[in-house]
Amino acid sequence: MNAAPADQIRLLDVQALDLRLTQLAHKRRTLPEHAEIETLTADLAALRALLVAAQTEEGDTAREQAKAEQDVEQVRQRAARDQKRLDSGAVTSPKDLESLQHEIASLARRQSDLEDIVLEVMERRESAQERITELTGRVESLEAKVADATARRDAAAREIDEETASVTQERATTAAALPADLLKLYDKLREQQGGVGAARLYQRRCEGCRLELNITEINDLRAAPADAVVRCENCRRILVRTPKSGL
Repeated sequence: MNAAPADQIRLLDVQALDLRLTQLAHKRRTLPEHAEIETLTADLAALRALLVAAQTEEGDTAREQAKAEQDVEQVRQRAARDQKRLDSGAVTSPKDLESLQHEIASLARRQSDLEDIVLEVMERRESAQERITELTGRVESLEAKVADATARRDAAAREIDEETASVTQERATTAAALPADLLKLYDKLREQQGGVGAARLYQRRCEGCRLELNITEINDLRAAPADAVVRCENCRRILVRTPKSGL
């Protein structure tokens, strides 16, 4: 394949633009905000799970408290009825009076026990409420951090995308001026060779594989026509000769 020396040198410009596009894509993928957001999001999910657990506990204790208070009220009402019967003098049988008094005393003990249960449940509920308040604050703080990191990531990504669009346009314009067969070979080699399809020969060294050419290879290049598209014997990339090639 033959191509004008100027076109071969211009191919290096295309290669430089392609490398820049690769760098920009890598930069976008590895923005530090990605890892930051991932860590914050994981922490946020864990905190939200704790908050749900605390809210569930608070709801359970609220129902438990309501039930305990209802039990207290039922015992209180029954004790009040018994006391009213006792005070009314309607019960005259000594045996019945003793039984009624015994029941009133038993209800008093039951009421005291139930009131203790209410207090214990209330303490657990207050503890859950305090935990909810604490976790809610921590969740809101982390949500703000996630939002901040997301905004920074999006701003950085937009900047990269803008440069990518500009470089892509420049690449298209530069590549359009090259011979189609030269560009096709370059694109094929670039795909095969990790993104580098053409390299400059500088001081007898291929800048693609970084290996110095031996004397036989140098002599072959010296003998090759200026418009011949030559390849590096080591990495098989297109080797672009310039005045600084050392030939």
